[in-house]
Amino acid sequence: MTTIARTRAELAARTDPLPGTVALVPTMGALHEGHRALIRHAREIAAHVVVSIFVNPLQFGAGEDLDRYPRTLDADLEVCAAERVDAVFAPAVGEMYPVSNEITVGAGRMGAIAEGASRPGHFDGMLTVVMKLFQIVTPDVAVFGEKDAQQLALIRRMVSDLNLRVEVIGFPTVREPDGLALSSRNRYLSAAERGTALALSRALRAGAGRAGAGSAAVLAAARTVLDEAMKAEPPLDPDYLVLVDPATFEEVAGEYAGPAVLAVAGRVGATRLIDNQPLVLTVPQEV
Repeated sequence: MTTIARTRAELAARTDPLPGTVALVPTMGALHEGHRALIRHAREIAAHVVVSIFVNPLQFGAGEDLDRYPRTLDADLEVCAAERVDAVFAPAVGEMYPVSNEITVGAGRMGAIAEGASRPGHFDGMLTVVMKLFQIVTPDVAVFGEKDAQQLALIRRMVSDLNLRVEVIGFPTVREPDGLALSSRNRYLSAAERGTALALSRALRAGAGRAGAGSAAVLAAARTVLDEAMKAEPPLDPDYLVLVDPATFEEVAGEYAGPAVLAVAGRVGATRLIDNQPLVLTVPQEV
């Protein structure tokens, strides 16, 4: 039976007696099929699963969608019950931050590039809440979606740099049949906006298709798709398109060969979306 815990004490009373390994799936709620996939994977690799549902104010900047971010706790609890989650940790802001936060986790240089350049302070807030969840839940493993590739890279770096005793597992991006990456923010999109938003995944596929031709060809192919989407109605407003090292998120260029991530962000109407595609770059051979 799925138990809901609103406080750290309630969560401890439910999870401390559990025998075997515990997996944590951190979320901000508004659960969709992508979250279900994370929960199912957690169930496969651990004896017990805890899902956290917390809209973290520290990772929202001024003018972002903190107030309107979808909050669907009743529906989320039904999802967790159907997926046989052992406990849902759904704290209030005051439970997570009972006093003003004087000490937070800093994301460093990697948190200030790509997505971090567009959302200053976002990754500091994200790492702070993830660290707190690791300390409260004390999981053996934690499962995160690869759609937030930079977030995943930063969490892995935090775990390594701070010697945390948790294994971080990434799970591949779950998509709609038409290619749109599942996101809680997709519900903001009108039908026309959703059509334009498909350009993000199309751009990634176009870029990935040129992985054997080098970094410049990958970026050029993806930019062509984004440029066309800027002329659509409604138009896409691209934020960034970067080709980066998956571990550091430093941009790669020239004759770089090896694993990379093609990452994109853009706004359609009032909705900002991100997506990415892992790929392996090879250097074209001269004939």
